[in-house]
Amino acid sequence: MFDTKQYEDKFSGAVSHFEDELKKVRTGRAHPSMLDGLTVEAYGQPMPLNQVANVVAAEAQMLTITPFDPSNIQVITAAIRADQGLGLNPSDDGRIIRVPIPPLTEERRKQIVKQTSEKVEEARIALRNVRQDALKEAKRLKDAKELSEDDLKRVEKSIDDSMAAYNGQIDSAFKDKEKEILTI
Repeated sequence: MFDTKQYEDKFSGAVSHFEDELKKVRTGRAHPSMLDGLTVEAYGQPMPLNQVANVVAAEAQMLTITPFDPSNIQVITAAIRADQGLGLNPSDDGRIIRVPIPPLTEERRKQIVKQTSEKVEEARIALRNVRQDALKEAKRLKDAKELSEDDLKRVEKSIDDSMAAYNGQIDSAFKDKEKEILTI
């Protein structure tokens, strides 16, 4: 019999990756995960920001970054400025970096929704790839006479049902995020 468990795991992995990507999308409010993807050149090698500093949302419109080693302040500030996708302008006082989160304009909100919809399409592509892999494997087993025609149809239906459920999860997560982005 065909085991769909491994493909279910891949489906849920694709959805959880998509949800992690959504957390990085800016909504106008400060949250520490906005800077999760940021790497900093510290101690001669690139390191994730959360390994060289503590990031806290001090207020609704302000992030504060406290480096573990004060000598990294300039490097962290430069890395934040260099990431054009964030559009942030940090300032430091020698000990702490303050990152004000500017309010989003209507045009910028729509642009962020468009970027987020591209992430939705990437997640759908990942799901389709998993589905194709599962169906190829099922067909291979049928050709090797390990699966009957009826079993193949059952597997295809099971995979398609799972695909529809995970697509629904992606849609609802995107709708929630879109509402959050467009809310002023």
